[in-house]
Amino acid sequence: MTILVTGARGKIARKLVRLLLDGGHDVRAAGRDPSAACLPPGVEVVAADLADPGTLGPALKGARTVFAYADRGGLDGFARRAAGAGVEHIVLLSAAGASATSGDPIARTHGAAERAVAASGVPWTFLRAGGFASNTLQWAGTIRALGAVRDPFPESRSAPVHEADVAAVAPAVLTGTGHRGGAPVLTGPETLTRRRQAELIGEALGRRLAFEVQDLAEHRRDLARWGPPEVVEALVRHAAEAVRAPLPPTGAVEEITGRPARTFAAWARDHRDDFA
Repeated sequence: MTILVTGARGKIARKLVRLLLDGGHDVRAAGRDPSAACLPPGVEVVAADLADPGTLGPALKGARTVFAYADRGGLDGFARRAAGAGVEHIVLLSAAGASATSGDPIARTHGAAERAVAASGVPWTFLRAGGFASNTLQWAGTIRALGAVRDPFPESRSAPVHEADVAAVAPAVLTGTGHRGGAPVLTGPETLTRRRQAELIGEALGRRLAFEVQDLAEHRRDLARWGPPEVVEALVRHAAEAVRAPLPPTGAVEEITGRPARTFAAWARDHRDDFA
């Protein structure tokens, strides 16, 4: 059984491919730029764009299970092609709060992807990730230059999930049948303020980092690289709302993998070099 992993250049996809190989599975990886995938020798890597169904034929040929990402271009064409190719299970990396009718552009994009996959008739599982620990990489520049984190929401709280835990959940879901039709929300094991996350990055680096409360207008300019203005406003709104009502830890990582989710402190140690 060939397992197709899309988004081959991404950190989760690369980790997932290695885990599947270690488990003895036949893996094919696909992405817009296969030459940039940096995967182990022997892995078949093909060019494919989920938003362009015309590119999907070689990727889907013989694939019975697919790991896919939500794409801003939509997944309707991909889902139809997957069904036509005989795919038996689609595992979609989605987001907590996904809803095709949401006024929030991030939730809406992921909700539309879920709706397209569900409408295909192919059995599915949606892995709804909470906030990724890797979102704090946006602080790397000021940490390196100033020894400081600059953010307007020091008390915004979340239970950030390690990308390695998302990758660890996926093989169990891809190779089994117990989670079909489910939509587990994947989080880290503990709720932390952004101020505490900065402290833990400092501990991983062996030095104390200052936390400077950033001007909100400047923060919006910094976020502009993440997407259009409506996405920037959604990110600001999420951070502000999470001061009082954060997404709580769910325990889904441990339920699926059989081991506790990695802590943010562990993530910071794993990514020490990104901040040094």
